[in-house]
Formats: sequence, C-alpha cells, structure tokens
Amino acid sequence: MIKKFLAAVLMTISSAAALAVPFGSQSVLVVEDDTGKVLFEKNSAAVVPIASLTKLMTAMVVLDAHQDMNEPIEIEKQDVDMLKHSTSRVPVGATILRRDVLQLALMSSDNRAAAALGRTYPGGMEAFRAAVKRKIAALGMSQTVIEEPTGLSPHNQSSATDLVKMATAAANYPEITRITTSSKDLINIKGREVEYHNTNRLVGAKGWDIGLSKTGYTQEAGRCLIMRVKAAGKNATMVLLNAGASSVRILDALNIRRHVLGDDAPVATARAPRVRAAVGGPRIKASVGGGRVKASASRGRYKHAPVSRHRRHH
Repeated sequence: MIKKFLAAVLMTISSAAALAVPFGSQSVLVVEDDTGKVLFEKNSAAVVPIASLTKLMTAMVVLDAHQDMNEPIEIEKQDVDMLKHSTSRVPVGATILRRDVLQLALMSSDNRAAAALGRTYPGGMEAFRAAVKRKIAALGMSQTVIEEPTGLSPHNQSSATDLVKMATAAANYPEITRITTSSKDLINIKGREVEYHNTNRLVGAKGWDIGLSKTGYTQEAGRCLIMRVKAAGKNATMVLLNAGASSVRILDALNIRRHVLGDDAPVATARAPRVRAAVGGPRIKASVGGGRVKASASRGRYKHAPVSRHRRHH
C-alpha cells in the first residue's frame, strides 16, 4: 500500500514538473507503449500538416505490397519536387535498389526517394493513394488525410493522437525500425558509395535508446518528430509537431525524457549551429559533449539551428 502511495506521489510530482516545462512544439503527445497511458499532452487533437512524418505511412504501404526490395528503381524527373523545390542528393537518372530507396526515404527523408516509391507502387500513384487510404482506415486514424508520399503537400494532415497510432503500427515493421534507428549508411549511387545520415541527430547519440524515429519539416508544418524511446524503465512514444526550430524540437524531446519519463541520466543532445531568431523567450544552447542545455532569459532571444537558409524539406 505504501509503495503504491509513493508511486502515485512520484507520478504526480513528475506530471506537475512536466506541466511547468514550456514545450516549444505546438502539439505534444507522450504515450506509454506498454499501457497506452497518456503521460503528457498539449493540443494533441489539433489537425495540422505533418510534413515528412508522412514517410512512415509510405513505408508501411510499400512493405505491405511485398514488392521485390532488390528491384532496381530509376529516379525520374517526375520524382523531383516541383512544389517546394527542395534539394536532394539523389540525382535524376540514378538506378537504386528499392530497399535502398526505402532507406533514403526514411533515414535521410529524401523526397525523390519517397516519390519514386509511390510512383513504382503496383498500379501507380493512384493505387498507392488508395492503399494509403485503406491503411489509414485500418489504423483508425480518423483525423488523418494523406494525399501524396513525401509530405511536401500541406494537405497531408493529422493529429498527434493519430500519429501515435501510426508510430505504433510502424514499430511492428522490423525494416522500418532498423532503418529509422540507423545513424548513417553507405548507398551505391551511380557506382559510387555515398554516405547518408539520419535527419534525427539524437539517433546514435550517447544515452539515447531509440526504437523508431522520423523527423519532418515544411514551412507549414514546422519542425516535427515522432520517436519511440526507452528511458527510466519506460517505453514511450512521443509526437512533437510544429516546433519553431530543430533546437526547440530537440529540447522538447530532452524535457520529455527528463520531466515526463523521469530519467535524470546524462544524455547527449544534437550539436546544432546557432543562429539568432526573432522569437521572444530564453536563450537555449544545446551541446553534445556533456548533454547540457543552458537557458537564460537575460537577453530574451533564442539561438536556433538555421531553418531558412536552404530549402531542404524533410
């Protein structure tokens, strides 16, 4: 009885601490995987653009089709992003095995790779869209609409509540968990081994036990993150939507780990270049070395990773 009482008190203290943390993401949801218990939520029912979080759905639908993963796929001009003109390190004309195209779409969030997966789906893009619609219905994602495979369209929308359902389903695909938790990989592009990296810098960082990961970014969606983690003896899924910068997204993940999951163990955060942004609030400094996050309200400015000097959407 005493143990149960102490556990309840500790949970109350942890919840109060979490509520006191000013999360920068506009929508936040943290769910304990083993029980389905909501550990923290903020605007979790809001339906918003989800950017490249879409690619988890794309991967599931492609894997459900049981296509030959060793089949070569040629990247074509129609795979190039003409909506937002995002950059890609995958050249038109390259012929890449479907399994490597999937790796590029998930780990490096490459838009041409994701577009090629949709285009080469059995029956083409219309069949792909129909399969996505069926998958959404099967998962009970009633607040979700996905119109294309990359996430570049602002019409790809969902809520944090629905995205936890998507993350839970995606975690049952060993290929998706393997790819999204790889920090880097070498892929043959036109006879040359090219190194690609995970867009989530927490993957592979010291002290982080990550079971699934996917980032997203467009101007409409902001910085987004889905991540399944193990911390303080808990397995949990976190969804962060519409953060103002990568550094804010990372700090939110760190605060969830510490204040929601109750893990005080030293962990590394991502090393991000700093740039001043015209946003009111404390100054945030993230570093890899000691896993420290320093905040100071003295100057009323955030220092963030650059978000607008290039057009890479992921």
